[in-house]
Amino acid sequence: MKKVIIKSVFVFVALIFSSCELDEIENPNAPTVGSFAEGASAADIQLLATGLEAVMRNDLAFHYDTVSILGREYYDLTGVDPRYTGEILKGPLDNNGFLTTRAYAAWYKVVQSANILIEAVENSVAGFSDQDKNAYYGYAKTLKAYALLMVANRQYTNGIRLDVADPDNLGPNVGYDDALTGIMSLLNEANTDLSNATSDFISVSDGFAGFDTAATFAEFNRALAARVALYQGNNGMALTLLNDSFFDISGDLYNGPAHIFGLTGNDISNAQFHVPLQSGQEFMVHDSWIADAEAGDTRVAEKAIELPGGTMFDGLSADYQIAVYDSNVDPVYLIRNEELILIYAEANIGTNNAETIVAINTVRNAAGLPDYVGPIDNAGLLAEVLNQRRYSLLAEGHRWVDLRRLGLLNASNIPLDRAGDNVIDAFPTPFTEQLN
Repeated sequence: MKKVIIKSVFVFVALIFSSCELDEIENPNAPTVGSFAEGASAADIQLLATGLEAVMRNDLAFHYDTVSILGREYYDLTGVDPRYTGEILKGPLDNNGFLTTRAYAAWYKVVQSANILIEAVENSVAGFSDQDKNAYYGYAKTLKAYALLMVANRQYTNGIRLDVADPDNLGPNVGYDDALTGIMSLLNEANTDLSNATSDFISVSDGFAGFDTAATFAEFNRALAARVALYQGNNGMALTLLNDSFFDISGDLYNGPAHIFGLTGNDISNAQFHVPLQSGQEFMVHDSWIADAEAGDTRVAEKAIELPGGTMFDGLSADYQIAVYDSNVDPVYLIRNEELILIYAEANIGTNNAETIVAINTVRNAAGLPDYVGPIDNAGLLAEVLNQRRYSLLAEGHRWVDLRRLGLLNASNIPLDRAGDNVIDAFPTPFTEQLN
């Protein structure tokens, strides 16, 4: 992260809650980072907490678009910027271009916002009890870990900085495995804070309905930790963590905390929504996702819509527009129960394949498909879990990461539709970051 960005004094924005919407406001009484760091009031602290949730939505669509394009889940064929069909599919990625730097900066802004909240709580004059402080610490550290995981998945072996609290003494750049270890440690630290926090927790948006107490927010924390454990290849730990999360094999697949959006005041809309069948909205599902789907899979009709005549740009063509979101105020989930069921399915492979099949069938049946009848050896079950993740979690940032972590990120699984297209496994370290 650029030192100049970290050092700069900025006007902090936050959210106030109105029904299920979030409105963005400025804080006129404590407008700078410095004024929050020392002597913050209870109102200041809450403003920082809600602002942390607000800043997580910044450039969210850009993050999902870029990793989804790399995973060939969908293409941006709008023609707005040729780099979406050129550089990102051919490489090499420019380490000083927006495809590399934009999401990197956005996620580290979340990290820095969490650090500011933690420091403000530590130095507050609000008279918080230890339990009150732990609620804020657990909240901030969990969201900080989430942001670090998102940027680590982008950077992969190029590494990230876990410690950026002191802009004059940034921590070292660490590789992917060490990043996952550090993120897991931060999640565990946050979970300890939450277990010692006040039960009524803090004010969060309606996107965290059902996860708005210390105990239920901890279930979200444990769900994220289960995802990290899966990435680490620690299936036993993933299963243990799922037991402490909101995982429910018979529950609502869309249960989970979410980013929410609105159209009033200074709120923002869900930029991942694309108006159906409208010119300039040609975010197109890769044809292979349609062709490879099983007959009767309801996820195809739910997540894609046929564009009459299809579209073509820069030598790429597609027939179906992506339609994961039905409106520009649909929520975007940080993590949801369907992913947890699929984590459960994968983590049981090799130790309890019968449970893997139960979980697979839960997801298949929800998509209108019959029970699984394919190979029941470990390799066959893993292939089926990966296939269900491909269809259930379309455009949610998983396909590229899944193929890479399983050693399958290659031309056999990543369609190379034109001469010169390549498989890219990571974003480069931003040029300005290399200078630091």
